[in-house]
Amino acid sequence: LTLVKHIKNKTIFKHTLIYTLIYKLVQFIGEVYRSGSVGMKTVLLVIGYPILIALTFFMFPVTIGIAAWFALKKVKSFQAIQDGVETIKDGDLHHRIEVNGKGEFERLAANINRITDGLNKAVDSELKSERLKTELITNVSHDIRTPLTSIITYVDLLKKEKDSAKAESYIEVLDQKSKRLKTLTDDLFEAAKASSGTIPVQLEKIDIVSLMNQGLGEVSDKIEELDLDFKVNYPKEKIYLTADGKLLWRSIENLLSNIFKYALNGSRVYISIEDTGSDCLLTFKNISAYELNISSDELMERFKRGDESRSSQGSGLGLSIAKSLIEIQKGRFQIQIDGDLFKAMIYLPKHPVGN
Repeated sequence: LTLVKHIKNKTIFKHTLIYTLIYKLVQFIGEVYRSGSVGMKTVLLVIGYPILIALTFFMFPVTIGIAAWFALKKVKSFQAIQDGVETIKDGDLHHRIEVNGKGEFERLAANINRITDGLNKAVDSELKSERLKTELITNVSHDIRTPLTSIITYVDLLKKEKDSAKAESYIEVLDQKSKRLKTLTDDLFEAAKASSGTIPVQLEKIDIVSLMNQGLGEVSDKIEELDLDFKVNYPKEKIYLTADGKLLWRSIENLLSNIFKYALNGSRVYISIEDTGSDCLLTFKNISAYELNISSDELMERFKRGDESRSSQGSGLGLSIAKSLIEIQKGRFQIQIDGDLFKAMIYLPKHPVGN
């Protein structure tokens, strides 16, 4: 325990035998020199000088050895960094440079490791972006080609059809498919604007409970049609947000539209508003009619749907648009999937009290 105490106090050298002997010797020589005559001082100088020279020659090899040991250690550290950089340069971005200690070389190795971590993230992000672009092109092509093919087919049939009754049915199909194509292109355009952040944002004080009640009242017919049981949980006190009313409702509308398209008919839908301190949390939960064998990250991708057969009428852009609209209002948007339970969460900053 005494040894540990001396190490912590950095006084261990003062309690070594060598330090004690040298200290006593210097103290003795000092006392003799101060109290002795000129002759005694001369004798001390004559005797002390050779002793000092002898000690110097004795300590020189020791000093050289210690210096060589430190130099070898630094050379090994430098070599490890050099070899590591060569490995990373050859393409192995997962290589880690291991250098022990707390010196300059160790900090350099740690910084290089951080650079490789950043490069790894950038490469992974780029690969994911390329994959999303490929899937986006594939999905957009599929969704646009389907109504477009129907339109072309029924236009050809309409040119040849003489029966007015059949012609009217063809026109009805053309009307449906053209509206479907317009919806897809509008959603794609809106998604591009939302993700680019070019939509003007007017942040203001929003009563979220009133906004939610008003919105649910507007879609009450759709709720009854699908036989959905909405369970709403609001706090007794009013909660005010700092948000853009139109963009916030557009985000909520996208989530409700997602529920209407994919929720199991006759199931319950849970909506809650919570005060989390500096933020307000809006939560939407529903049971999916489709098997959600997909991750939340994949479901957030553009033109991605919970039904891989793509038989539903959605464009797959609703969640992506909602996420972008919430983020440009300085909020956060997250989704979670647990079996067939779909959960969407919106975090928005509360309006400052007194403003």
